[in-house]
Amino acid sequence: PKCKNKPELCGFVLISKLYLFIYFQEDRFAFLTEWYDPTSALLRRYQLFYYPRDGSVEMFDVKNQRIFLRRTRYDDIHQEDLFIGNRVNVFSRQLHLIDYGDQYTANKLGSKKERTLALIKPDVVTKIGDILELIYSSNLIVTKAKMTKSQAADFYAEHQGKPFFNNLVQFMSSGPVVAMELMGDEAMSIWRGLLGTSDPAVARREAPQSVRAQFGTDGIKNVGHGSDSPAAAARETEFFFPSTIGHGPSNTAVFTDCTCCIIKPHAISEGLAGKILNSISAAGFEISALQMFNMDRVNAEEFYEVYNGIVTEYPNMVTELCSGPCMALEIHGTDAPKTFREFCGPADPEIARHLRPTTLRALYGKDKVKNAVHCTDLPEDGVLEVGGTWTPYIATTPIMC
Repeated sequence: PKCKNKPELCGFVLISKLYLFIYFQEDRFAFLTEWYDPTSALLRRYQLFYYPRDGSVEMFDVKNQRIFLRRTRYDDIHQEDLFIGNRVNVFSRQLHLIDYGDQYTANKLGSKKERTLALIKPDVVTKIGDILELIYSSNLIVTKAKMTKSQAADFYAEHQGKPFFNNLVQFMSSGPVVAMELMGDEAMSIWRGLLGTSDPAVARREAPQSVRAQFGTDGIKNVGHGSDSPAAAARETEFFFPSTIGHGPSNTAVFTDCTCCIIKPHAISEGLAGKILNSISAAGFEISALQMFNMDRVNAEEFYEVYNGIVTEYPNMVTELCSGPCMALEIHGTDAPKTFREFCGPADPEIARHLRPTTLRALYGKDKVKNAVHCTDLPEDGVLEVGGTWTPYIATTPIMC
């Protein structure tokens, strides 16, 4: 409309046009996803669209060629969650992101994304919490993790015949290691930068804040290893987390005198895993095994079955447990189920903050569902839950290898 003599109307028209331009030019990221339908035992495919402007999502049924979910705001997904291989929950459906849905998304979100292996050596496994905090603070994501025996001779086979080979293999076989797959923009160079130069003495002079400067001893006992090329990263990650049949080097669970702790998905996504591990170690508990995994809804319901009909939060507890990656820990020691449960504190973090303010749930929990950690309730269930976490769910989730 003409607004020559009506400047307020003219301003309204210009603002409206600007809004429409922004709206129709907004970013939209597309991913091809898979969802396992337990009722029909079918793997269903959807396109997932994410609109970062308002955090809304939309889903399109690939097989039936129709909209499955109209665009709606969904606060539980964030842009940093969107990368190939991750699992996200959309209204209780756990979607596996298997590919980019268009070239724009691939260029925008995937162009700088790298995966690399971070291997923590035996002498600093007890410092894993500190190292995780450095990783998270550098905007890297831990997508896979496992405490294991290194099978050092095979892993370092390319160095066979070199003067340091025997000493390296002997040291790497002297205790457990923690293998992690890290992902993020330029992940390889960032992780190697965090490590610092291979000689800790040089690192202390040139990069005193690096991990090797802080915790390293010499050229072999130098905290960790980082892949030096995309090809090496792919090969080394495959060694510990094979994509084919098999689970790679076994984890270090002992299944005796132990209890189970699961760091819940909300705590993982908030970058609290390092702090929680540090708190556990500072309290004198031994972490004898560690492994990241994703749990599907069926297994989450089975794991929490004892609470079904007992606590009103049961459905939300299940949803939280399968909403993203968890970190399972085996806590080893005398009377571990009882003493560790006391250390976790009351299930309600608000009550914990009043009655036992130094417990894990008081420090890191948000509410009765997002209360940072799950721990074994009954002493007789300690070994059972550790076995249940490490054994049946391995077969149902590619992240737990």
